[in-house]
Amino acid sequence: AGWVSLCVDVCLSQSLELMEMAVHRLGHLTLPLHTLLQITLLLLNVSATTSDQPPIPNENLLVLTVATRETDGFKRFMQTAKHLNYTVKVLGTEEEWRGGNIPHSIGGGQKVRLLKDEMQNYADRDDLVVLFTDSYDVLFAGGPEELLSKFQQFNHKVVFAAEGLIWPDNRLAEKYPNVRSGKRFLSSGGIIGYASSINRIVEKWQLQDNDDDQLFYTKVYVDALKRLSLNITLDHKSNIFQNLNGAADEVELHFEPTRVRTRNIIFDTLPVLIHGNRQTKHLLNYLGNYIPDAWTSETGCTVCNEDLLDLSTLDEYPSVTVGIFIERPTPFLPEFLERLLTLDYPREKLTFFIHNKEVYHEKHLHKFWEKHKGELQMKFVGPEEVLSEGDARNMGMDYCRQDPGCDYYFNLDADVVLTNPDTLKLLIEQNRRIIAPMITQYKKLWSNFWGALTPDGYYARSEDYVDIVEGNRVGIWNVPYLAHVYLIKGTALRTELKEKNYFNQDAMDSDMSLCINLRAQGIFMYISNQQEFGRLLPTENYNASHVHADLWEIFDNPLDWKEKYIHPNYSNIFTGKVVEEPCPDVFWFPIFSETTCDELVEEVEHYGVWSGGKSEDKRLVGGYENVPTDDIHMAQVGLDQVWLHFIREYIGPVALKLFSGYHTKGFAMLNFVVKYTPERQAYLRPHHDSSTFTINIALNNKGIDYQGGGCKFHRYDCAVDSPRKGWSFMHPGRLTHLHEGLPTTNGTRYIAVSFVDP
Repeated sequence: AGWVSLCVDVCLSQSLELMEMAVHRLGHLTLPLHTLLQITLLLLNVSATTSDQPPIPNENLLVLTVATRETDGFKRFMQTAKHLNYTVKVLGTEEEWRGGNIPHSIGGGQKVRLLKDEMQNYADRDDLVVLFTDSYDVLFAGGPEELLSKFQQFNHKVVFAAEGLIWPDNRLAEKYPNVRSGKRFLSSGGIIGYASSINRIVEKWQLQDNDDDQLFYTKVYVDALKRLSLNITLDHKSNIFQNLNGAADEVELHFEPTRVRTRNIIFDTLPVLIHGNRQTKHLLNYLGNYIPDAWTSETGCTVCNEDLLDLSTLDEYPSVTVGIFIERPTPFLPEFLERLLTLDYPREKLTFFIHNKEVYHEKHLHKFWEKHKGELQMKFVGPEEVLSEGDARNMGMDYCRQDPGCDYYFNLDADVVLTNPDTLKLLIEQNRRIIAPMITQYKKLWSNFWGALTPDGYYARSEDYVDIVEGNRVGIWNVPYLAHVYLIKGTALRTELKEKNYFNQDAMDSDMSLCINLRAQGIFMYISNQQEFGRLLPTENYNASHVHADLWEIFDNPLDWKEKYIHPNYSNIFTGKVVEEPCPDVFWFPIFSETTCDELVEEVEHYGVWSGGKSEDKRLVGGYENVPTDDIHMAQVGLDQVWLHFIREYIGPVALKLFSGYHTKGFAMLNFVVKYTPERQAYLRPHHDSSTFTINIALNNKGIDYQGGGCKFHRYDCAVDSPRKGWSFMHPGRLTHLHEGLPTTNGTRYIAVSFVDP
């Protein structure tokens, strides 16, 4: 048998000299004469096949596949086939799958049985080329002309795909013929050959649907006489079929102006079909984002507008259950809740499921409920339920699943800032089972998706990740992991995802558990970066021990801090006429929002240890204050570093504009909130400040919260007696601007003061 195998492989090289040598060697074996004659005739038959035959016309190609379900992978396969002008006949559409749990165990016999039944129709067709391929995890990269040309170059009747790993029976490895270069073992995921020859193979099938198809074909191939008589070979160098199993490091994307191919860098070939067999589905999905021309540098995304759902054609908008999850202390939650009302979607079509795990946020939810309970349909599940994150997410998803009227389930975590009010409509229009808007942390590459996976299923950075995050490549991307915000079709929850537990798998995080289950189901997860949708808040450093913990978020979430705490007219300081000068070199401008003023006052009052306006002050280095106020230092409430950063980021640019040429160091040793009351300290005597310049910010309203107050500058006999809440004075501290605090006659006045650049 070994000599026969050697001679077959030598003769298949089409060398007449080597073929004669093989026949000579066979003649030395003790074989019956009729067997030697049979082998010799077969070898002569093989040698008669030449490469100078006329090209096979496209109409002589029949593409067959098996699909008992219309999965996302099958849809992609058919899209690539249509794009490259293949006509595909699908077998098994009326059957249930009984071929085993591929790829986790043996199976696939049902495919052979279906192929056997179909090939009986073409048993005598020597001119018809049949391509039989998997579909759920296969895509086309080249067209029919290329496929037929490459097949013809093999000079064989049947060509199987090849791979470097043997399956399912390792014991058969020694029976495989050796190869000088290329993949040695057969893969049943791709077969191409003349119809009559393929029929001769599959007509021998007499096994069950759950028996293994690859084992059946392997036993045919490793039998040297059968391999010779059927004229079978393998695609050792991936000219036609590229199996990704065991070959992930061998392939790379090859970009042409209007086409993208997968290039095998070991054999320098451009395969026609790409097969994500075994544990390489996520790699195939990555390649499928580009191949054959889903995205190119010239055309951009060519599939983004396929199969869209036009909402304007519907009688009414779909119903959406919005699952909101507050699973950890989260900054800017009141703003998140109010932002729900900015979604441009009919309110009557929205139902909210809200799970809050944190007692700290109960006050925020209660306030939101009292304000909007007549506007929104809401179901609350609070911390008293003591649900794990996975259980809560399962409950939210099931809330939609159990409602036949729920068309979509929109998961929205509390750390998501959606700035695009059209987000929900844009996602629905994409018409995918699962799709998410891409969001990232502000000025960081951290996002809500992964582009690739490590072999053990954790994060890996894909080659295109940075380009997608930074918007250099725009489109709809099939990814192996997404989290925080995503849209799922209700029909998917009631069919493929009808189980009630997808978020609790072993000791995994709930988001990883969901994605593993989705990948196992063959459900594609898409991320869209076609529009700007919003951002993701980092939460790991959020300290909920404060009354208003958002005040401390100037470092981790600077954009949200600015939106919440800086006066909406701040930017007009540099472009408009908002700055006033009520006294010489005393400038008055908006700096804080109403919220900042209120929360800062509440924070220091919660601390409550006021100095009492005494000169003896242990907080100071010398222990003595010449002109004392009744105050609390920012350092006492832990806001000192936040405050200094605020000075550098927001006060520094104003100082440069108003005092041209002066670049502040942004340093201040004394930063404090002062409280004036008629009972404790009503006024402050005339004094200079220990600063290059001073800022004095009003934290409440004159005429509402207090009477009297204000500031008088003696050198200019000028007083400002109507401070505006959230507005700041800026004036020189030494020499020229002797000033005093005018008496507060009723109520309580609060101001925030900093002596900058002492």
